[in-house]
Amino acid sequence: MVSPWKLFVAISTLFALGAFADAAEISFGKERIILEGKTITVEIAKSEAQHERGLMFRKSLRENEGMLFVFNNEDTRYFWMKNTYIDLSIGYFNKEKTLIDIQEMKASSMMELRPPPYPSAKPAMYALEMQKSWYTKNKVKIGSKFKFLNIRR
Repeated sequence: MVSPWKLFVAISTLFALGAFADAAEISFGKERIILEGKTITVEIAKSEAQHERGLMFRKSLRENEGMLFVFNNEDTRYFWMKNTYIDLSIGYFNKEKTLIDIQEMKASSMMELRPPPYPSAKPAMYALEMQKSWYTKNKVKIGSKFKFLNIRR
């Protein structure tokens, strides 16, 4: 008979291997944006699969690099940190690319089944995840606007 502990470890390992395999299958394009005079390299998450994967399983994030989530319309957005191993700051932007909300999000683990949600304070069309405290360190405040660099949008 297999002990419950060994069964738990085996199932957890299979789940983790499956999750990491899925992570390899999703790729993100990169673009550059300007926000409050800072040039930021962002991975772009446009599809539902990209939105779901986000920055899961990452161990680090470089300064002035992040992930920009692009949605088709403005709506209240809910983000969570399932399988996200680094603390992040998230900025929510409306359709005019104006910052409407900033929140600090705490890392979680694979074992956390219900990480807390981080809903946008107002309807948003974009969400920009950056290193923890990035917005504060760079004096980026509500009302700031971003623009895409050298790309017509």
